Amino acid sequence: MEQYKVTGMSCAACQMRVEKAVAAVEGVESCAVSLLTNSMGVEGTAKPEEIIAAVEAAGYGASIKGDEKITDPESAGMQRRLTASVIILIPLLYVSMGHMLWHLPLPGYLDKNHVATGLLQLVLSGMVMVINRHFFINGFKGLIHASPNMDTLVALGATASYGYSVFSLFAGTDQLYFESAAMILTLITVGKMLEAKSKGKTTSALKGLMDLSPKTATVIRDGTEITVPVESVKVGNKFVVRPGDSIPVDGIVVSGESAVNESVLTGESLPVEKKAGDTVSAATINTSGHMICEAVRVGEDTTLSAIIKMVSDAAATKAPIAKMADRVSGVFVPIVIGIAFITFVAWMIVGQTAGYAIARAVSVLVISCPCALGLATPVAIMVGNGVAAKTGILFKTAASLEQAGRINIVALDKTGTITTGEMKVTDVHPCEGVSEEELITIACALESKSEHPISKAVTAFAEEKKAVPEETTEFGILSGNGLKARLGNEMIYGGNAEYIGSVTGGLSEDIIKVTEHLAQEGKTPVLFAKESSLLGVIAVSDVIKDDSYEAVSELKEMGIRVVMLTGDNEITAGAISKQAGVDEVVASVKPDGKEAVIRNLMQYGPTAMVGDGINDAPALTCADLGIAIGAGTDVAIDAADVVLMKNSIRDVAAAIRISGSTLRNIRQNLFWAFFYNILGIPLAAGCYVAAFGWELDPVFGAAAMGLSSFCVVTNALRLNMIKPYGGERENKAYTDKPGKEKEEMKIKVNGMMCGHCEAHVVKALEAVDGIESASASHEDNLVTINVSGEVDEAAIKAAIENAGYEYAGICTKE
Repeated sequence: MEQYKVTGMSCAACQMRVEKAVAAVEGVESCAVSLLTNSMGVEGTAKPEEIIAAVEAAGYGASIKGDEKITDPESAGMQRRLTASVIILIPLLYVSMGHMLWHLPLPGYLDKNHVATGLLQLVLSGMVMVINRHFFINGFKGLIHASPNMDTLVALGATASYGYSVFSLFAGTDQLYFESAAMILTLITVGKMLEAKSKGKTTSALKGLMDLSPKTATVIRDGTEITVPVESVKVGNKFVVRPGDSIPVDGIVVSGESAVNESVLTGESLPVEKKAGDTVSAATINTSGHMICEAVRVGEDTTLSAIIKMVSDAAATKAPIAKMADRVSGVFVPIVIGIAFITFVAWMIVGQTAGYAIARAVSVLVISCPCALGLATPVAIMVGNGVAAKTGILFKTAASLEQAGRINIVALDKTGTITTGEMKVTDVHPCEGVSEEELITIACALESKSEHPISKAVTAFAEEKKAVPEETTEFGILSGNGLKARLGNEMIYGGNAEYIGSVTGGLSEDIIKVTEHLAQEGKTPVLFAKESSLLGVIAVSDVIKDDSYEAVSELKEMGIRVVMLTGDNEITAGAISKQAGVDEVVASVKPDGKEAVIRNLMQYGPTAMVGDGINDAPALTCADLGIAIGAGTDVAIDAADVVLMKNSIRDVAAAIRISGSTLRNIRQNLFWAFFYNILGIPLAAGCYVAAFGWELDPVFGAAAMGLSSFCVVTNALRLNMIKPYGGERENKAYTDKPGKEKEEMKIKVNGMMCGHCEAHVVKALEAVDGIESASASHEDNLVTINVSGEVDEAAIKAAIENAGYEYAGICTKE
């Protein structure tokens, strides 16, 4: 997406005009303009000069957005204009209102000299109009280009007040509204300045990220440490990081150890230990030790730069909820001008003076505020996205931020998402007469020459236990079975039960029970033997992350349906799902199968897929919302809509909460923006005069207009108080199947002897129409099924008997 800076926009009507002009350029696939940051994101093959020309033809300015620091959308000159306007406005109000209404004293040459006071008001108000001439330049330019905007309303209102006052002055009447013209311009400038300051606060997260970028780096060149600008660091350069230093670029630790504070990227306050071979990221802070690192990503390729671009791109995109406001904004200003004209004509027809009719028409013009409509969505999106970024959650687009709040089903990949993705030793069972130390030492000696994940887990465990392996010879790999090697004068073996049984001449009943029990828990038992003697069993497993159970529980408490997807078999999947607290599991799923599962889940509600691997990319792309774990592969991150930098699925719930709060804030903003205009325009037109005697002075209309945008932006800033972790969620309902109630049924099944039997029964039952999920216990001879609607008992019985077991009937409820 190419980024552009757009100048001259003042309201949502300007934004719509620019979007339409650019969208009409051949080769433009999509265009999103942000009134908040005065930026534009364009996708397509159109040339930049063609896009810039289209913006200029629409009456605005544009340029390719560089790496300049983000500034508030309004220029510093606004403060100077406001100061000058107030200085001139004070004597104008003294003459026009102070003397006329409250009879405050004037110099002798002005006292009772209506012509002189009128001319003085003409000059003073004219000076204010010249100071604020940008309203007239932009407003009438928009009118000429058939795209009237907020400045057009202000310019027409001020011109009408000033023009009628000039006519009245020379016609000899006392109906002068010079102070209204000047006051309108001054008050609107006040409102715009308040709005600009508030809008500046909404970009604070993005500006804060940019400020974190280190400016210098200490690199090693020709054996000497020198300090250079960070832009000079090249891939492959060695750089030094001392305690307290900010790491300048992404790199790999070459030597040294330290603890690095990565909170700027992940939101996690605890420092992360780093040693040789570990990666470090730009802008993170070295808290203790001295390290030498090698640069691997520099400039715009660093993780921090990618985050800044992601947050910036999200601000430049448009959420679907904004479309309604955009449609209204596109026709709003012409309609307001029409209402003002009708108001003037109507009051003239009923016999009011021209001055009164003009006052009502001007009130309509100045109270109407398309700014509030245009800002309602982007300011909330920007603040919500900033809060998420501080938490370590990156929404790539405004649409993804909106979609997250609507998610009712979350599908979690197992490996690397619920689990750590790394095999670890979980159990050690030495045989009688064999010490645990001996078993671990021999296992390590055998496994140390293999690159298999199981071998790495055993070797790492042995290192933790300070085991010192002896050197082996004649090492061999028996594919699908295990390993063998010679240790001294004896052969040692390691592998599955079938292979080791053939080596030792068979396994005892106790060992078989141990291996079966470990397998039922989702662990992989590895047996070890020396010559023909069994040494024992070591079990390895991909263990769940520390916070996975808490994360799943949190999602379920929020009313979200949680499903685990895995390519593992039913036994392993069932064991992990129990540890994580997941009720629904889809096992033995291939990558294309994951995509099919997601498409099926999407029939029952908005679905999010959470994954970290290349094989998750199709499902991440297919889902309503793809969420990638930050430590995952680049392919998964590229395919996803949301990236969780902390590698924790607790952030899935946090992302949904932030999105829900942002959506609620947008609805509030849109309500008040519409409500303000629905009430304000009739009041300004004088519709309530006959019934209640209510009238609105143009000056108060101008003040209300400025404050409306200020209030919308201020309301959005409340999102900074979001608590991503803990708390409730607005929408707690999801649909399991349209029009069907989900209920639980228990069935007696005889003949199940082990976990494999359970898996066969579960698989057979889940193939029956109407059965959503099943779980079995061979110890209790009981199967629990979750059904939707009517399920044929004969079909249940047939499924169980076809699987080779005895159907003993449905258990009655107590």
